[in-house]
Amino acid sequence: MSEIHEVVGFVVVSLLALGWLWGLGAWVTRRGPGEHYWTWLTAVQVAIGVQAIFGITLYLMGRRVVTAGALGGVLHYVYGLLPILLFAFAHVVAREGNARLIGIDRPVRAWVPFAWAAFICFGLTARALMTGLGIG
Repeated sequence: MSEIHEVVGFVVVSLLALGWLWGLGAWVTRRGPGEHYWTWLTAVQVAIGVQAIFGITLYLMGRRVVTAGALGGVLHYVYGLLPILLFAFAHVVAREGNARLIGIDRPVRAWVPFAWAAFICFGLTARALMTGLGIG
């Protein structure tokens, strides 16, 4: 099962890279990302959920991430679970239609919070993958 968790980890990181680059492209061209962006959002959220289920299952089976350092494998779990919270927060910001929650008092297009969440989550999940693989 840990091999599947590893493969899905690569898929999640790749999907998140696609999402933030897509959002960046939409911002640079000053157009929306298009209808398929919402399909991407669904796919990445499902992939993150599946990855979390695999990770929690492995944890409950006694398979722990062991890394060097003071925090050990704890960061792997933090990096892996934070994307769920960030995408939930992005949904709240998108639904509100403004970014007052983060100190910006102006309208926000619905796709923008998800592009930012993808950017941040890309870094988090890439780091989770690295700690899980024993890299750094």
